[in-house]
Amino acid sequence: MHRLLLVCALSSLALNAQVKKIVALGVSADDVKEYQSVTNLAKIVPATKETVMKELADADAFIGEITPEMIKAAPKLRWVTVRSAGVERVLHLTNSPALRDSQIILTNNQIVQGPEIADHALAMLLSLTRTIPKYIKMRESGHWVNNRDGLIELKGKTAIVIGVGGIGTQIAIRAWAFGMNVIGVDPEDMPMNPFVSKYVKPDQLDEVLPEADVVFISAPHTEKSHKMMGSRQFDLMKKDSYFIAVSRGGLYDLPSLVRSLDSRKLAGAGVDVTDPEPLPDGHSLWKFENAIVTPHIAGRSDKDAERMTGTIKANIKRFVEGKPLLNVVDKGKGY
Repeated sequence: MHRLLLVCALSSLALNAQVKKIVALGVSADDVKEYQSVTNLAKIVPATKETVMKELADADAFIGEITPEMIKAAPKLRWVTVRSAGVERVLHLTNSPALRDSQIILTNNQIVQGPEIADHALAMLLSLTRTIPKYIKMRESGHWVNNRDGLIELKGKTAIVIGVGGIGTQIAIRAWAFGMNVIGVDPEDMPMNPFVSKYVKPDQLDEVLPEADVVFISAPHTEKSHKMMGSRQFDLMKKDSYFIAVSRGGLYDLPSLVRSLDSRKLAGAGVDVTDPEPLPDGHSLWKFENAIVTPHIAGRSDKDAERMTGTIKANIKRFVEGKPLLNVVDKGKGY
């Protein structure tokens, strides 16, 4: 009898030793319940800004936006996941190598936000090429004005997609469906597909920009991609072309975009992301009727939370079972 009790006790201790503590910062009670439902081998511990440092002391994993100070407080940490696709805030914008140079695995929510962001990018372009903002103003006046100026057909036009990852690929598919010729710009060697006519590397961007009727920027923000659309790049674009930014504001130079709109070089621009962000009250970009500004909401939809939670749940199960994680970030490249 005593031997049986000892065996049960040892088995219980072994099981408890396997349980991984996963700290989740700023999550709801429903999120915690969802994460915990995956496995008994993980203990999901919600944390606030006030309690997170204490909870990290013996944590095996962390869900949320981690800081260098948090990493120092977490000697056992082996896995960090962010809910967003972009990881620049935890990798290089802090000017700290704490996470980048560590053995901690970093994962993100790349790909899962692709559908809604691509929808948003095309919605912006279509609003501009069909001059929808102009017609919305008719509602304010209550007067029908049959003004057909500026209406553009997308079929046969050329779209450049900068960053052909999870989001950029979905943009390319939608642009192709509208009959556009799509050129992809990406540092990776991409497989050929029917939606992209050709790929070039980022150092060839200036060569293809004069071909663009619209430039979509959907790349991750890294040290190499910072302000890759600058004054020279906007100057190289066609007159009456369009610029759409839906990933990170740090990829383009906002003053150069404003100058291109002010000089009427560009026919229009749609930006869901800016630098600085939020776009300050009274900023000169607000004055342009051919500029659509949305408050970094392209990644939101009726389905995005479900997909993001699903990716994290899958990785929780994989983490406690010692399996390779999904959406692992190359910390050297920043995506």
